[in-house]
Amino acid sequence: MTQEVGTIVKGKVTGITKFGAFVEIEGGKRGMVHISEISRSFVEDITKVLSVGQVVECKIISIADDGKLALSIKQAQPDGESKPQGKKREDKKRVQRKYTPAPKVTSPGDFEWQSSSSAGASFEDMMSKFKKLSEDKMSDLKRGESRGYSRRGNGSGRK
Repeated sequence: MTQEVGTIVKGKVTGITKFGAFVEIEGGKRGMVHISEISRSFVEDITKVLSVGQVVECKIISIADDGKLALSIKQAQPDGESKPQGKKREDKKRVQRKYTPAPKVTSPGDFEWQSSSSAGASFEDMMSKFKKLSEDKMSDLKRGESRGYSRRGNGSGRK
């Protein structure tokens, strides 16, 4: 029997690795099904989907110069079916993670004085809070420079 790219063949799973499964197809030729070609859904552990000795239908997707076959189980299945026949896969419930975007920061001090609690505050309240934080930061900087620290990082208070 001659194998051509695009042909759908039956084969028996002869070995399973972390990255794929080896399948012996009709005629004694062996090929490999990469983990990404097993199912249309995400496959974390191949042993939960396939088992050694299982008979599967595969599509030949490429033939290397040395005769090695690249096979696909998912391409051999109709569009609605996404799991290989045989061993049933245990579906785990996927945890929906709620996406919370990071606050938009346009300048270094924005994130500290703006908060959800100040959303209903007046402009004057927000401005006085900002001024207080700015004064605190400036006094911290001035205290640091008087101790011999500088923004230049050379350890001296001279500019």
